[in-house]
Amino acid sequence: MRKIVAISCLFAGFAPAEVTRLKDLASIEGVRDNQIMGYGLVAGLNRSGDSQMTLFSFQSLTNLLRRMGVTVDPTQIQVHNIASVMVSATLPAFAQPGTKIDVVVSAIADAKSLQGGVLLMTPLKAADGQVYAVAQGPVITGGFVSGRGDNTQTVNHPTVGRTPQGAIVERAPPTVQPAGHFKLQLHQADFTTAARVAALLNRHFAGDAQVAQAESAGVVVVEVPLSYATRQVEFVAEIEDLSVDTDQRAKVVINERTGTIVVGKEVRISPVVIMHGNLNVEISTKLDVSQPAPMSQGKTTVVPQTSVKTKEEPAKSVVLQKGATIEELVRALQAIGSTPRDVIAILQTLRVEGALDAEIEVN
Repeated sequence: MRKIVAISCLFAGFAPAEVTRLKDLASIEGVRDNQIMGYGLVAGLNRSGDSQMTLFSFQSLTNLLRRMGVTVDPTQIQVHNIASVMVSATLPAFAQPGTKIDVVVSAIADAKSLQGGVLLMTPLKAADGQVYAVAQGPVITGGFVSGRGDNTQTVNHPTVGRTPQGAIVERAPPTVQPAGHFKLQLHQADFTTAARVAALLNRHFAGDAQVAQAESAGVVVVEVPLSYATRQVEFVAEIEDLSVDTDQRAKVVINERTGTIVVGKEVRISPVVIMHGNLNVEISTKLDVSQPAPMSQGKTTVVPQTSVKTKEEPAKSVVLQKGATIEELVRALQAIGSTPRDVIAILQTLRVEGALDAEIEVN
């Protein structure tokens, strides 16, 4: 028999709308983070490193020793305390040489754990192939492996770790400096919000010429006023501190795997009557053994006995008046004992019928 497990729903967004700082709503075009990564070795492991089958680990160790003036044959190396890893990091905008950043160290071969290891000097490159940082230092893992052979216990994920402040920036990343004009990129493109941002900037800097214009749903072009021509950083800081009323699309996000529903406050429902019932079908099979009599020529056989039970609950109804909100619908459905799966099915049916004025996104 199948068991249906109801997972609790999360309904958010019913609080009154609040203003949002431009600093949290948009970013300047060209002022962005950059991804960097590199290949390296972690040494000092307690026999939890790569096995002899991982040839490139020992080739890397051979090349490293050769640069140190030690010549060895990679086929003659038998060590268990090194691991090949990929090192990744995020290089923030305006990072200057000497700035320290965190790195993530991930095993790429068959190492069992990076616990206690030390990342050896690893150049980190960006998409243009240039080295922007160099990483080195102890690896901190959030898990461990204990035991030997088949008697082991693993906690969390021991083959991925971090090296806090483990990379030193060697080259400043290419970053656009705000000049005479720049563009604000909205994190969530919306025509109404873009128009409000432009109107807010023009109203705030009313003493100057028009400083902002909405170019599209996601971009607002800003001209630096003459009074801030030599104080562009202060101008950007003043813009970031302004707040604007954001606008949101009516949307319902459903995750059917977890039974989670997130509903925006703008969602409205037309007058509608909802009737919903449950039909449960239970199929069970019992295996009976038919044993022949002693000294007979019969054979023992297994006879399946299948039974089918059907149970249908009476339909429960909910009546919604004009202008009802999704919150009222949820409360009504909870009052009649609806499960998260019932709510998901009802919302999808309402959207098909045209009674739900919102976009449904299923993850």
